[in-house]
Amino acid sequence: MNDSSNPVAASGHAVPREPQDDLHLLEASVREAGTIALKFFGGDYKRWNKPGGSPVTEADLAIDNFLKEALRRARPDYGWLSEESLDDPARLGARRVFVVDPIDGTVAFMKGRPHFTICAAVIEDARPIAGVVFNPAADECFTARSGGGAFLNGGPIHVGLRSEIAGSRLLGNSHAFADWPPVHVENFSSIAYRVALVAAGRFDAMVSLTSKRDWDLAAADIVLSEAGGALVGADNCSLSYNRASAVQGATIAAGPGLIQPLLAELAAKNSLKTRPVSP
Repeated sequence: MNDSSNPVAASGHAVPREPQDDLHLLEASVREAGTIALKFFGGDYKRWNKPGGSPVTEADLAIDNFLKEALRRARPDYGWLSEESLDDPARLGARRVFVVDPIDGTVAFMKGRPHFTICAAVIEDARPIAGVVFNPAADECFTARSGGGAFLNGGPIHVGLRSEIAGSRLLGNSHAFADWPPVHVENFSSIAYRVALVAAGRFDAMVSLTSKRDWDLAAADIVLSEAGGALVGADNCSLSYNRASAVQGATIAAGPGLIQPLLAELAAKNSLKTRPVSP
């Protein structure tokens, strides 16, 4: 990538950028990172467990290094938060912050399953203003910016309009839906991919009862909101990003007609207490 979009003018001051400019940068960078992922995918590469037990591979680190260099070269005044980078508290004082997950769904990646994504978002005032969720194995690129709508490979997407749980197509751990009305349940390793699939109307909702991190959700959050849906916590409030702690609790992603029925069903089942994050 070239760095012609660098926002530092000759005076040395940052040049204001529109979310559309940031989205173009994110998409170009993430798509290029996808080519890196595919060089490793299905091949032989180093892998190990981080402290806490979650898996990581040399592909995660290669993509993280690439995105950090490409994005911060173009926007040196933006903060940085990534799953595979040491957290720098300076991000808390930045007007805008990149939030990146080099590979969301590392387990799927290691097993050769095409359900992993590369995620990147720009956060301003605790909310995403631009985001990209890219599944390079399936060549599915979900994009959105504030007020600009949501897209899959350039075509507009919108959430479904279902308002009843019975008969819904849901994403999540099947154990979470025990004793529910009859529903169809599937699951994918990448939570960002699950949220994006709800945004595209392929599924009606996603429920996650385990803790997640900002980088798992931020990019998919704006894709879903611009597609007419919402990603909320157990309190039915939008998520806040780039706080001192990047931990998020239980989350629900759905179209507007299903949020309240899902919250009510989960409350009735006493399921809304967030469980520890799974590797």
